[in-house]
Amino acid sequence: MTDIRRAMLLTHPLSATPDRVEAYRVELPPGRAAGSHFHPGPVAGYVESGLIAYERAGQPVRELRAGDVFVEPAGEVIRRFDNSSASEPATFIAFYLLDGDQPLIQPI
Repeated sequence: MTDIRRAMLLTHPLSATPDRVEAYRVELPPGRAAGSHFHPGPVAGYVESGLIAYERAGQPVRELRAGDVFVEPAGEVIRRFDNSSASEPATFIAFYLLDGDQPLIQPI
């Protein structure tokens, strides 16, 4: 996963659990599949550019485009979050709700 770039946009303490939110700009290279994964804390995001094939466990694949938003509940398996373009990167903003030293993402 070293070719996926994340640029932190925000970290802010929260007064309850989870104890912080971190925001990242994430760029998926052309044709890049993120692979099955889950997040220890919930994630909400906004697609800036590109076309992303998005599939949560048990749900049909959705095509996300610039302006679309998504939510990934804590612990839910994300089957696909793939750049559908073979020639253009896909970029999105992701807000991760985290507690303690939780990682952003857990590959499956």
